[in-house]
Amino acid sequence: MSAAPQLTRIVATVGPSCESEDAIVRLVESGASVFRLNFSHGDLAAHERRLAAVRAAGARLGLPLAVLGDLQGPKIRVGAVAEPGIVLDAGAEVVFRRGDFEASADGPPFALASTYASLVDDVKVGQRVLVDDGSIRMLAIAATDDELRCTVVTGGRVSSGKGINLPDTALRTGPLSTRDLECVSWSVEHDLDFLALSFVRTAEEVRSLRTRIERAAKEAGHGDMRLPIVAKIERPEAVAAIESIVQEADAIMVARGDLGVEMDLAKVPVVQRRLVETAHKWGRPCIVATQMLQSMIDAPTPTRAEVSDVATAIFASTDAVMLSGETAVGKYPALAVETMRRVAQETESYIAEQPPVDRAPTGLATTGYRTAALAHGVAIAAHDFRARFLVVWSQSGGGARYLSQNDLRIPIVAVSSDERAVRQMQLLRAVVPVRMPVPATLARFTEMIDAYLLDTGWAAAGDRCVVVAGSPLGTTQTTNALALHEVGNPQTGFR
Repeated sequence: MSAAPQLTRIVATVGPSCESEDAIVRLVESGASVFRLNFSHGDLAAHERRLAAVRAAGARLGLPLAVLGDLQGPKIRVGAVAEPGIVLDAGAEVVFRRGDFEASADGPPFALASTYASLVDDVKVGQRVLVDDGSIRMLAIAATDDELRCTVVTGGRVSSGKGINLPDTALRTGPLSTRDLECVSWSVEHDLDFLALSFVRTAEEVRSLRTRIERAAKEAGHGDMRLPIVAKIERPEAVAAIESIVQEADAIMVARGDLGVEMDLAKVPVVQRRLVETAHKWGRPCIVATQMLQSMIDAPTPTRAEVSDVATAIFASTDAVMLSGETAVGKYPALAVETMRRVAQETESYIAEQPPVDRAPTGLATTGYRTAALAHGVAIAAHDFRARFLVVWSQSGGGARYLSQNDLRIPIVAVSSDERAVRQMQLLRAVVPVRMPVPATLARFTEMIDAYLLDTGWAAAGDRCVVVAGSPLGTTQTTNALALHEVGNPQTGFR
């Protein structure tokens, strides 16, 4: 028999190193199933070519591949700086001024511009100003109507476009820039599968994006389109409001890059664990991202610490792990995905050997949702029956999501006739999405599943599985029955 599919999903960022159809095929064969378009880099024409490459690769392989659009958000950057940059020594003074000008090395004090017009208004005396992912650290010491004066605490070279983080400052800017609004409309028009919202602070910001998506869908003639939102958690305010954000979003991403700059770095591992657990509590998928195999941008092997980092996220039952620069601009994109897959499979094999733990989403348990309650019961039945697979007809993907969040240690074959739903299920831990025509009867569904499991080589005759479905098949919110089945045995399953 063929090896069972991996449970943890892998998100790969598409960029110059992997933007052809052939390159995408290699990433899929290495283990990726979700592809990220980073709107912070490249124009929409480039992203359209990359999207076409992903769709073409999926068609060639006969596999549903999901595409995640990642909005840039209100990223604040240093304005223009004369080459080769300005070296800021500890103790030097820096003045941020309004306007669009090129900073020179004349100083101190050194005058800098920023892409955020209200920086001078928002930052208060005593608050931190961090540049280039925190490698340069400043403290605001004085402010007027037109400038903000800072002293350098930790020095370094500042150049054009370096990111600015303001971890102590309540920003008046909204979560969506003019560029983001353009990308939202483009994502709707091009039928993306997920949209990630950067620098989320409140659940209201998630609702605001959902309203914008609905408006764009109506304008594009896709009134019934649902584009799930992934809330990127990268600010302290979001960590504090995580319960409400998780309940409003469709998924979350632990974006550890900016999170590690905005917060005390020593707190990030604990915060990551808390975020994964909160997502699980409310039955939402969670992606752990940023610098997971960072050294593989240039090297063919990762560090031991990076391998342990990936395994730690999987031990916490995250749904997906993400590669950024490793695949977008790295020298070894397919090898990075393969390495992540191997780590996932080894970690999952160890977890499977441990005593089972009932990890039903406790937040969902309080809602009384019918499908969530059924999913918990199915998880118990699958364990007691010693099933090797779980099979569910999940027309819109909801049933598959509820089953996934019960932290099962076996693959969940989730079937739907809806192409979009099948793609979106690629983000769910342990779920293997399959598109099939709607069978006429539940008995016919059992026969189709037997054929699929045997053809893939994942199962042999007599292997046990639990089959979950409802009647009529092909409609939403009808899942209400399960059958215990032995592959190839017509006396079991739905008859």
